[in-house]
Amino acid sequence: MDRYEVKNIYGCKGELTVQVPGSKSITNRALLIAALAEGESLLDGILFSDDSRHFMACIDALGIKTRINEREASAKISGTGGKLPLKKAEINVGSAGTAARFLTAFLAMTEGTFHITSSEQMKKRPMKPLLDSLSSLGTEIEYDEKEGFFPFTIKGKASKRGDVEIDIDKSSQFLSAFLISSTLFGEGINIHVKGTHGMNYINITTKMMEDFDVSVKKPEPSLYVVEGGSKYKGRFYRIEADVSAACYFYAVAAILGITVTVKNVFYNSVQGDIGFIKVLEKMGCRVCETEIGISVTGSEGGRLKGIDADLSGFSDQALTLAAIAPYCEGEVIIRGIGHIRGQECDRIAAIINNLSAMGITAEDLGDGVKITPGKVKPAEIETYDDHRVAMAFAVTGLRADGIVIKDPLCCRKTFENYFGVFDGIVKALKA
Repeated sequence: MDRYEVKNIYGCKGELTVQVPGSKSITNRALLIAALAEGESLLDGILFSDDSRHFMACIDALGIKTRINEREASAKISGTGGKLPLKKAEINVGSAGTAARFLTAFLAMTEGTFHITSSEQMKKRPMKPLLDSLSSLGTEIEYDEKEGFFPFTIKGKASKRGDVEIDIDKSSQFLSAFLISSTLFGEGINIHVKGTHGMNYINITTKMMEDFDVSVKKPEPSLYVVEGGSKYKGRFYRIEADVSAACYFYAVAAILGITVTVKNVFYNSVQGDIGFIKVLEKMGCRVCETEIGISVTGSEGGRLKGIDADLSGFSDQALTLAAIAPYCEGEVIIRGIGHIRGQECDRIAAIINNLSAMGITAEDLGDGVKITPGKVKPAEIETYDDHRVAMAFAVTGLRADGIVIKDPLCCRKTFENYFGVFDGIVKALKA
């Protein structure tokens, strides 16, 4: 499928219940923590997608025993206590940012020689701050092509104690990478942090580390400390539903004026994207938590107020908000998202280019974008091989004629059956 034509179903009524896959962020953190743990872990409800499959394949290539059951969305990981059975290996992280950052740090702190390759897309994404910090600890890195980018060979070494500075302005994953593998420093590590980007994701990391029996201390706002002797313990761990994916369906509720409930999404989620639900509430939606998950009900006719919102804490939803902005009754300003230029694509450019193609005015604010609502005209959506561009702008097409998503299968990165679920929504509301 190289194109997906979205059906305009505006005016259809109904209530929907949707199930989304497990969280990518939690799945990939759990995979590495379980691999580092002492003893076996059973991970339940994990996401199976391009990103997570690359992560699992990398773990397998490093000699860590895994038993994968896609049918039951589970995996058993035989933890090695941080001692890899192989001292030499080659892995391919694909386009998975979490695999790219987390495994690079892990291998740099492990004795051995490891060659790491990636997709062409991942070759363009930021890695230098992490690599510079690893080099400061004595890691040797030999670049195949451009310095600071994939592919490269890491000559890792075990260290007793670490003291390192990391700049996270381009990605919070750099800090998460150090935190997750901090148990490899037998006498502990002090991590000095520059920047405050993506702290909700850091909270996920530290919470999960604690779930596996490793405590992270924060004696100062920019200092993280993991004490010597810290060890992860294998356990049963249930993965939360992916709130990032759920938000697309909540956006559907918002623009169609219907009720959508997503199973297993609750307010106590550790995922920062839960904040997007509060944005929808400010725009006029009604929200309630039910026994099975949070429900969002759009206003009559899908009427939405304009909003000026800082999405720095859940920037993956910048595209989702931009996709529904044309239907608002006032301007939509999205702030705090300058860093999304360096994600799977330049997402601010993707927002502006695609809205412009639909006849909607969008202005680049440097750290964000301003969108003026208007009538959506037929357009082909350029996805730039970015799953979130495809998934977000498909929502726009449910209330306009002639919206076509190019290369829809790029959503396999995190939600391979997204358009199957989307088709199910269309069918249910037209019934």
